[in-house]
Amino acid sequence: MTTAATPATVHRFSAGDRVRVVDLRKPGHVRTPWYIREKIGVVTEWTGKVLNPEDLAYGRCGGPAVNGYRVVFDQRHLWPDYQGPAHDKLHIEVYEHWLEKA
Repeated sequence: MTTAATPATVHRFSAGDRVRVVDLRKPGHVRTPWYIREKIGVVTEWTGKVLNPEDLAYGRCGGPAVNGYRVVFDQRHLWPDYQGPAHDKLHIEVYEHWLEKA
């Protein structure tokens, strides 16, 4: 459930930005897999604003919307023993509060 960008839409990252996934050490159902935390990827697109899925998972529907991004990671940087081709990538959606500039 994404929305189109409007002139009033503000988001921190753009396609091509290198980002690091921070480890917020949040317990529970956070929608950010452990294997991308502290890893560096590249934003491929802004996916829009949605109600925070981390809140929705616990029935909290009144919080603010959060920006989402599609981020691409090299598989060989995610998995220490990765044996696949060097060009293999993982594309995943990550919410803004989990990202910082790399």
